[in-house]
Amino acid sequence: MTASATPARTDAQLAALLPHPAADANKYTRGKLYLVAGAAPYPGAARLAGTAAERTGAGYVELFCAGKSLLAVRCSSPSLVTRDWRTWHPARLEPPREGHPWACVIGCGFDASPALMELLAETVRAFPAPLLVDGGALGLLAGETGLRLAAERAASSEAAPLVLTPHGGEAARLARAAGVSDTLDAPDLAGALARAYHALCVLKGPRTFIADASGAVELMDRGTPALAKAGTGDVLAGIIGALLAQGLAPRDAAALGCALHAEAGRAAADALTDICTTTEDVIAFLPAAVRAIAGA
Repeated sequence: MTASATPARTDAQLAALLPHPAADANKYTRGKLYLVAGAAPYPGAARLAGTAAERTGAGYVELFCAGKSLLAVRCSSPSLVTRDWRTWHPARLEPPREGHPWACVIGCGFDASPALMELLAETVRAFPAPLLVDGGALGLLAGETGLRLAAERAASSEAAPLVLTPHGGEAARLARAAGVSDTLDAPDLAGALARAYHALCVLKGPRTFIADASGAVELMDRGTPALAKAGTGDVLAGIIGALLAQGLAPRDAAALGCALHAEAGRAAADALTDICTTTEDVIAFLPAAVRAIAGA
């Protein structure tokens, strides 16, 4: 382990973070996740992130996707509230009420269109609760405009946390845009990106590093090659987003979310082999991951 990273959390520490619902909970008190995802070529990304968020406990998932993705997402996941992303206007949202937490995930299944850059910019500026940026939106954020947006969000008196979840290639692009060397060791790169973008950075890999702008870096080392499949990053974004939507602090949501994702991959591989595990299987085995961490 790199000396600059603190050890991974124990199952007992993670179990204490599991957001078990109160006896009198309803779908709003359990947390609402807004999910902006799924360009026309990639409706599956929206569906994976949305169903992972539901499986991880979010009480209400409202998904905004491209018009051409609507039918595919609605048919595959009827419990997702699905809308055309042309109706997504975060500046018009009222702030979340006490006891009714919110969060937003944006970017799963994005492409590099100017329209989506505008959508991302409006969301970074205006969404009034924790915001996770993933997938294609990370590429849109990697530039002068993205750096300025992140700085403006951090400087706002009403700023809510920003979370970035890049894999190695996305991290390299973010680093180049910020003038950060992409040859740094992974924990140092995660920390440098967190500082440059005023965010919590979750640098994904078999050994995932979670860093904030203060310089603190945390390790998650439960990864498995069974997770080396297209779409597992969308699943992770949905998991962490759901935990943010249930009121967990960003670092806690990232640590627990990464551990649940990895344990679900391990449970799926144990049942199905590391060859045959699919991304959908990771979502299906999230209950096993919760039980494993909870010690049940």
